[in-house]
Amino acid sequence: MTEILPFRAFRYDTSKIDLSRVIVPPYDVVAPDERALYYDRDPHNAIHLELTRDVALEAAADYADVARTLADWRRDGALLQDAAPALYGLRQRFRAPDGQTLEREGFFAALRLEPYERRIVCPHERTLAGPKADRLKLLRATRANLSPVFLLYQDRAGELAASLSSGFAAGPIAVARDDAGIEHALHRMDDPGEHSAARAFLADRSVVIADGHHRYETALAYAAERRAGGPVAAASAPWDYTLAYFANAYAPGTLLLPIHRVIRQGPAPTEAAWRERLAGWSSETLTLSRVEELPALLADRLAKHRSGPAFAADDGSGELRLFWRPASPGELSIRAIHHDVVEGVFGLDEEAVRQGAIDYPKDAVRSARDVRAGRGAVALYLNPLSPDDVFGVTARGEVLPQKSTFFLPKLPSGLVFRLLEAAG
Repeated sequence: MTEILPFRAFRYDTSKIDLSRVIVPPYDVVAPDERALYYDRDPHNAIHLELTRDVALEAAADYADVARTLADWRRDGALLQDAAPALYGLRQRFRAPDGQTLEREGFFAALRLEPYERRIVCPHERTLAGPKADRLKLLRATRANLSPVFLLYQDRAGELAASLSSGFAAGPIAVARDDAGIEHALHRMDDPGEHSAARAFLADRSVVIADGHHRYETALAYAAERRAGGPVAAASAPWDYTLAYFANAYAPGTLLLPIHRVIRQGPAPTEAAWRERLAGWSSETLTLSRVEELPALLADRLAKHRSGPAFAADDGSGELRLFWRPASPGELSIRAIHHDVVEGVFGLDEEAVRQGAIDYPKDAVRSARDVRAGRGAVALYLNPLSPDDVFGVTARGEVLPQKSTFFLPKLPSGLVFRLLEAAG
């Protein structure tokens, strides 16, 4: 079902460039006030290929400058293409929110694009029109996959990991450490036997997009444009594939965290409004003295209510309102919160959400700070879904609200690139 190929990656020449200085978080988790930090860190930082320095410049950008930058980096040797197609293993070592040190192993490959209706590559979230339009401009200008789509497969027995173990045993070709302290070790898997094992394993399975729905749908749109633009002799062309990363959803190092919400505009509901609009929900009030205490507070008090819909609301006053209720049969918490809270309390329908009525900061602390800085009216802190929730939704052909899941660790941009006009 799922078709992958090894590919000849373009990578930073680490004899010239410190990889830790040039990788950057995915474009959609870089906050506006963080862009300059990465731009100024290194002239070859991958943010130069992903985002404008100023958010205000984004709407008018045609990304011709990014195409020139990419060409310059190839010409001056900052980027080199590997001589032969390979799969690229990635071992990420990181500290989990509970303090454990974990490792996640996965690999990069070229993924054949399939429309969602074929149920081979399955989405689990809805997407927003704005990011897709922006990413399509970038793909048209650069003709390159500059960051991967993150895909999950089901392998409770760890069968594929065993088949790829020798590729990791050979040692990394590059290592980087990011600002969060996560170590990213890149391994080139040259063995045709490993390529065959990975292709055969995935050929019998569908995969679910964990992160990168906008990038995947952009790649589909770009492939359709290229095919509509003229005859293509080959059965497939480079743009019929996209750069993808694959990980086992049930491996110990694959963590699924919530994505919190910040309602952008107020006023915040009064105590009476909360009670009136959330009849049937239980509640309690918690004191939050410092935003740095928030993760521990949520782990202690919100996590106890994971069996049903639950959330904590933060209007910046120093008090959190914790709400919970029993789950209805087959109900997912994230859907209940969007129905009862986002729509029922705040009056935001799906179109308002699509138009940007909600922000999705990268963690709870950032959400709290945004509210206190006046960049939002109320933060909603959520519990995470489980991998079974995600695969259950996709098996039924359904999708979740936008930004329902956060798989840790994220995949930085800058480890590998795939150029469509020089793909192989």
